[in-house]
Amino acid sequence: MTKNSNASSGGTGLPASIEAAWGLRERPVKGPKPGLTLDRIVAAAVTVAASEGLPAVSMGRVAKELGASTMSLYRYVSAKEELYVLMQEAAMGAPEPLPALEEGAGWREAMRQWAWAQRRMFQRNLWSLRIPIAGPPASPHSVAWWEQGLQALEGSGLDEGDKLSVILLVSGFVRNEALLMSDIAAAVEAKGASAEEVMAQWERTVQRLVDPVRHPALSRLLSSDAMSGPDDIDYDFVFGLDRTLDGIEALIRKGAPS
Repeated sequence: MTKNSNASSGGTGLPASIEAAWGLRERPVKGPKPGLTLDRIVAAAVTVAASEGLPAVSMGRVAKELGASTMSLYRYVSAKEELYVLMQEAAMGAPEPLPALEEGAGWREAMRQWAWAQRRMFQRNLWSLRIPIAGPPASPHSVAWWEQGLQALEGSGLDEGDKLSVILLVSGFVRNEALLMSDIAAAVEAKGASAEEVMAQWERTVQRLVDPVRHPALSRLLSSDAMSGPDDIDYDFVFGLDRTLDGIEALIRKGAPS
């Protein structure tokens, strides 16, 4: 059964998924007393995604999880794409309070805390990274995260357009890093070996193939101890986030009056 998930069902002019996320849609009233709720359907879908991966989520699979008929779900959710929006909303949750905002610690510390909070959110729900981005944030929790990020930039001296670009830059970095780590973890799990063993195997393979004449820079990297990496598993995230914040700080200084 296919329906247009962008069609509004409540006369608001909003996409059906956004109506559902904001609670603007009337509950089903026809037929027997419903044994389902939208919250139960979303929770079941999240359970399937967390245990079996996002591709396993379908209206039929969620209905089976609930012990209900597939058709009964369509009283609450018009299509799988709408369900995705609601699942992502559930996964995001409300943003954590940022101590830096309460303490007036400045934009950099506030943005650093905002980025770490996003990373923790993604790490708890790696499946949510597989949901296609359908447009700008419009669900309640996604709007709340953006609001908090913009508040973190208050006092930075940036204009509203640059604030928006900073939000996209930092959130994009966090999302990409979380997705990369998720992909690496999945690859390691598929090989049935530890991350260290997989990396050692890659190094041995590349060292056999790399020609010092054709690939001098890569040869120097492989002959160093850089590939062993630091013991801190968060090193790359901290490094990347700090360099990103350095760039934003340079932009702010550039625009500051001399």
